[in-house]
Amino acid sequence: MAAAGTPVVFVHGLWLHADSWGAWVERFQAAGYAPTAPGWPGDSATVEETRANADAVAGYGLDAIVEHHAEIVRGLEPRPILVGHSFGGLIVQRLLGQGLGAAAVAIDPAPMKGILYLPPSALRVASVALRNPSNRHRAVALTREQFRYGFGNALSGTESDELYMRWAIPSPGRTLFEAALANVSPARPRRSTRATRRGARCSSRPGAATTRSRPRSPSRR
Repeated sequence: MAAAGTPVVFVHGLWLHADSWGAWVERFQAAGYAPTAPGWPGDSATVEETRANADAVAGYGLDAIVEHHAEIVRGLEPRPILVGHSFGGLIVQRLLGQGLGAAAVAIDPAPMKGILYLPPSALRVASVALRNPSNRHRAVALTREQFRYGFGNALSGTESDELYMRWAIPSPGRTLFEAALANVSPARPRRSTRATRRGARCSSRPGAATTRSRPRSPSRR
């Protein structure tokens, strides 16, 4: 049982605003934790503002996004529990490797360097950005149909569309190009950095993500 006030940091992945963690923040707060869900660099405070100012998120790579979250996490005491989804799962593993977390949960994480297999579902979603080399320097958004395939695939079309309107935002295409080339370029972001003292890590298998509108418990999404 965590001590009262233990910080928990929720990190979103590509194409979802930090507000998508809202129900989880409320659940963990009610359980006595001190949760927060920061956005990626360039994200605005609301979904609407982020969509309207999409260029603000363009061009950020994984290292810059990890450092953005590292600066937030360094200001928390005691060391927080880190929870990330998709690319957020990769980010929290990097933060844990730097010794910045007490523990980390990576939900359906993006693969780190060294993992060669990607399921076809992940490749199909990533192709939204990768099919146009110019997207490396752009913010890339999903259509309703692409969001349904990648996130709302266990939901009705109506509920998936509702969540798309509530949470979907553009994201930096550069992260997907870095991930795609990680295993063939030594200059790409590396595996999680080893740390002398490391917390526990829990990771679900990679694959297509499913978005749920409400959490079932503090430990499941």
